[in-house]
Amino acid sequence: MTTHDDTQAGGGTTPPDDTKLQLLLEKFDAAITLLEEARDFAKPGKLPRVLDTARRVLLQEGGAAAVEARAQRLEQAGVFTGSDWETPQYLVPTLTTHALKSADPNVVVIETLSELRLLAIAKGEYLHPVVSAEQAHHYLTQTMAINLWLLFGAPSEAERETQGRLAQVPRHLFRHLAERIGYEHIIDRLIAEIWRILEQRPIQVGPVKQMITQIAICQADPTIDLGASGQGADRLVSSLFGPTRASREDPGLEVYRERLASMDATALQGEATGFARAMHDTGLVSPYHPVLLRHLLEHNDHLLAEALGLSSTGRDCLLCYRELVSALIRGGVHSATPQAAYGLALMLERGILYQPPVAPAMWRQLSLSLSEWSKARLNLAFGEAVSPRARLLEGVLCMLGQPLGIGQGNNPTCQSARALSIWAYNDPDYLLQMVAWAARDDEIIMHFEGMPLSSMASLSGVAQSLPMDLDPVSLIVVPHLDRIYAEMGRRCIGREGDPHRWVNPEFHGWWSGRGFRINVDVATGQIQDLDAFLRHFYASYHPYYNGNQPLIHPQPVGIAVTDSAARFIGWHAITILRVNLDPSEVMRVYFFNPNNDSGQDWGDGIQVSTADHGERFGESSLPFDQFASRLYIFHYDPLERGELAEVSQSELDRVADYLYRSWGADRISSTDLQAAEGPGNSP
Repeated sequence: MTTHDDTQAGGGTTPPDDTKLQLLLEKFDAAITLLEEARDFAKPGKLPRVLDTARRVLLQEGGAAAVEARAQRLEQAGVFTGSDWETPQYLVPTLTTHALKSADPNVVVIETLSELRLLAIAKGEYLHPVVSAEQAHHYLTQTMAINLWLLFGAPSEAERETQGRLAQVPRHLFRHLAERIGYEHIIDRLIAEIWRILEQRPIQVGPVKQMITQIAICQADPTIDLGASGQGADRLVSSLFGPTRASREDPGLEVYRERLASMDATALQGEATGFARAMHDTGLVSPYHPVLLRHLLEHNDHLLAEALGLSSTGRDCLLCYRELVSALIRGGVHSATPQAAYGLALMLERGILYQPPVAPAMWRQLSLSLSEWSKARLNLAFGEAVSPRARLLEGVLCMLGQPLGIGQGNNPTCQSARALSIWAYNDPDYLLQMVAWAARDDEIIMHFEGMPLSSMASLSGVAQSLPMDLDPVSLIVVPHLDRIYAEMGRRCIGREGDPHRWVNPEFHGWWSGRGFRINVDVATGQIQDLDAFLRHFYASYHPYYNGNQPLIHPQPVGIAVTDSAARFIGWHAITILRVNLDPSEVMRVYFFNPNNDSGQDWGDGIQVSTADHGERFGESSLPFDQFASRLYIFHYDPLERGELAEVSQSELDRVADYLYRSWGADRISSTDLQAAEGPGNSP
């Protein structure tokens, strides 16, 4: 790697650090100015000077703080234009490790500039148009968890060999991040963050396991002083590396297997109980757990229900389908696919094997012949520790056990993720059919108004590239669903109104209501008929106005997502699951949000809850009026509508207030202007 002389040219002595930093900052500011003033076509030619000077600044004490102060200016000058860092709302914390270890100085520097940009946003110094302070803080917390080694460890031999002095840049960055966020809170915040995510029971737990592993490494390192922080980490660490007496010191899979062979029935029962408790407590499964399950299959299968932590419902299902469950454990539950054990346990708890088509469909899944394309995608995304068929089976078990744990990753495929969740929740047989078609045949055929649509014949989907940051089932099925969804939208071109009116019932299933309401004029984007829209929603979904009729099937709806400053971010597809009084007697909407983390601040006091308000694992919730204020389309059964007139005007005004203070602030149509300007309705 070519190194640059960072001393002053022409002088025989090295200037003091402060003077040197000031001289470099003068050059840095000049380079930024040239980039700012350059025409768009000329900016790429000015960028290398900015990045090279930034690298030299970042190597100095105080350099990171100086760059943070210039973060907004750097972004607006175009440093990130045309790169993966141009859209910070889509950045993935797990990818930072690769960038910061790169031997390419430009990659390391631009990643560092991006982190400092997010720090400026998180600290409120930079009001970003698409990333809120909370989102930036959340991202940095995860990034620091995954890269704790940069905060506490010296460069490894490999880093010194490939990066040279460049290896100090990420360390200066993380020291600055820690100082700005607070050393004493880092580990505690990470632990709180991990528990908050685990409360939602996502299917994809890779990032969480990485965070826990880093905490375990820090705990075991005698050179790292965590002070009083890190309380509560033991339960997380032990859930992965030593949940039971025989695995407590993390002895390794082979040693643990040998220990099991010499245990009596009482000791095995203790192991089974310990694993089940840890699994249901955290939603995480230790790699030792599958070793026990496979041992019990051969020697003490009466303890399987104990090892899976099953209630009477799950035990009955296990006894009825013992042979199938045994085959599922042998085929899909390995130390490399431990989460399959949790999916299997929750699937048995749901009792869905009693539905006549599901058990035969699971037998088909066990012997499914995967296409070469499916095998290649699964191996590329998850490695080759187990066969692609076993990896997909893990995904199927998790999806059927955790239908509300599906996430869309960082891709615009919320419609497809929502469809998979609805099918896993409402019609598991249909989901299994979709998996078989996609994984075996490389094609899914759905019908739109009687006409067959092939996923292979469709031109393109909503996503610009094939997503990889997904669970195994989504990885295989979502590209097909995305193309079909986009094709259905194309078939609606020229029709008046929003295409979701026709697409959603055909895409998601007959249980999507054929009645449809929207409060936005598609042509202008202005709010329209808000009063009628809200009355219909209350009359269709609120138990006080619909004859106390519970929601029968999950219903697709569209929301206007806002950030913590209540600014409009975009349209998003979610599912209403139920409407009930919470423990505090507040009427709440419980919904599924196809993100891996659904605890979001939507501004103006609207904080999406994922726990402590009666939520089941994977559900989000909001008080009914707050939810209604972010709603823009919904479906309903036109034959079962409630009483429109009974909704009080004061209730509707409260919802309208929320709406006009947020995403509707600049969408007031002339017909709604008078209402918006009325008493208590200032936009």
